[in-house]
Amino acid sequence: MMALNYTNSIPLYIQLKERIEEKIMDGVYTGKIPSERELIDEYYVSRSTVRQAIDALKQEGTLEKKPGRGTFVAIKPINDWLGSLSSTSETIQHMGMEPGAKLVKAEGVQLPKHLQKMIGLTEAVHIKRIRYADHIPIGVENNYYPVEIGENIMKYDLNKVSLYDLLEQELGVLSIEADQNIRSERIAKDDARLLEVPASTSMLVAERNLNDVNSNFIEYELASYRSDMYSFNIKLSRKK
Repeated sequence: MMALNYTNSIPLYIQLKERIEEKIMDGVYTGKIPSERELIDEYYVSRSTVRQAIDALKQEGTLEKKPGRGTFVAIKPINDWLGSLSSTSETIQHMGMEPGAKLVKAEGVQLPKHLQKMIGLTEAVHIKRIRYADHIPIGVENNYYPVEIGENIMKYDLNKVSLYDLLEQELGVLSIEADQNIRSERIAKDDARLLEVPASTSMLVAERNLNDVNSNFIEYELASYRSDMYSFNIKLSRKK
């Protein structure tokens, strides 16, 4: 059994809410969550505390009540198939969900040494956005562009557009290939605040270099997605 910290200044229902969120993100709760009685017994709290925590998660869209059946995890995982170049918006739409974005920053920056070495530029335009699926924040994307391309991108409303669509349809920049690395990391402190998730949240981090048809650098992306809501898939075959 896992008792909460009763001497902490954080209200018990908030602590319980965070415990439930952690179990959802760790894959412990994937469908129906424990009943009120089970949560009371597990965390040594009152029924009102349990109901406050669950109501808060229902308001955020994390849980949903099904009459006569109980309370269930409401969020649906997004499956991104590797091997094709798709934008986040396209991937979310393919899952039957509504994509969304919120601009955090768009500015010219001096690149750190490791990025200078990686992409061959000393300066770039940095665009940081929160990404949403059905109004639920699922990740944070950091995109870096050559100054000329980036300054053109910043002329548009980056809360509404798909960056890939903008590059291809408005700016005439055609991407053809990308190198991508995927790993798991604990969420950065600033990103936890933006996504409103616990600091212990595990994220899927995708790092991508994008080139055009002439092998010219177009974009470097460092994106972090909630591991409870995003997965990468690849189809393999064995050749003899």
